[in-house]
Amino acid sequence: MLDVSVLDLSLVIEGQEAGDALRNSLDLARHAEALGYRRYWVAEHHNMTGVACAATAVVIGHLAAGTTTIRVGSGGVMLPNHAPLIIAEQFGTLEALFPGRIDLGLGRAPGTDQHTVRALRRDPAAAHDFPRDVMEVQALLGPVQPGQAVQAVPGANSNVPVWILGSSLFGAQLAAELGLPYGFASHFAPDALMQALGVYRERFKPSRQASRPHAMPGVSVIAADTDAEARRLFTSQQLRFLDMIRGTRGKLKAPVDDIEQHWAPREKMQASQMLRYAFVGSPETIARDLSAFITATRADEIMATAPIFDHAARKRSFAILAEVARGLTAARDAA
Repeated sequence: MLDVSVLDLSLVIEGQEAGDALRNSLDLARHAEALGYRRYWVAEHHNMTGVACAATAVVIGHLAAGTTTIRVGSGGVMLPNHAPLIIAEQFGTLEALFPGRIDLGLGRAPGTDQHTVRALRRDPAAAHDFPRDVMEVQALLGPVQPGQAVQAVPGANSNVPVWILGSSLFGAQLAAELGLPYGFASHFAPDALMQALGVYRERFKPSRQASRPHAMPGVSVIAADTDAEARRLFTSQQLRFLDMIRGTRGKLKAPVDDIEQHWAPREKMQASQMLRYAFVGSPETIARDLSAFITATRADEIMATAPIFDHAARKRSFAILAEVARGLTAARDAA
């Protein structure tokens, strides 16, 4: 099957609390595992009432403990918020507990606002040290060197796979230089996708971890049995992006019958631009649109997110996507 993976922000829906979101995440991870998804990632965000995965390593442990085969990881850990040693120890511990199943995706953004950056006791300028910090994490997770004064315990010699995540050319260039797999956040920041993938592939240098480039763009997939049903489910994500534009983030809202009543033309244009790579529709519509996207990007893997209010509908969406992926794989193999 075409490699498809899940990105889950453990979104808290209106009327529920963080514990409900985390329990739903585990249920969805088990569902994704049964459907044959490659990996299940959660992302670090802080000071957001609608996102329950701020303690990313803790959530990964919760998900890995409740599943058996699917890879679980971060999409991603925002490295400027942390000392590299702490991340190496956390993910080294996860690897010790769940051997061969842990991924470490690293991002450069803070994943929050500047007030929260200060609350995290981090210097906003720490993002400038991102390349050095990535290499430090790699070294701490790799073989212990003679005379090495500081070791990650657990962590040393674990060789947890490291990914570079980003939404600009910076991440593409760094992933290529270090010879690491690359995830692009086109599910909310699509503008530089094609240029970044080109830079990544052109400049890629083989490394101990990867002999060839591996590009994984992120997309939203809102699938249902009919186009009309999918479009209605999609309004929850549209409302979420509208709240982001207005600076009023909160819990995920229930879908609405007419999204046009909720935004001004300029807001619609801005949200629609950010959601350019949201694939919404029936199985046939998703198959057509996703096939075109894969052809255009030459993606090695797809990371899909599905901010759907109803948990059962979200599970159905990922089931449809798995069916579509199997169909696209069969068509590719027959060609």
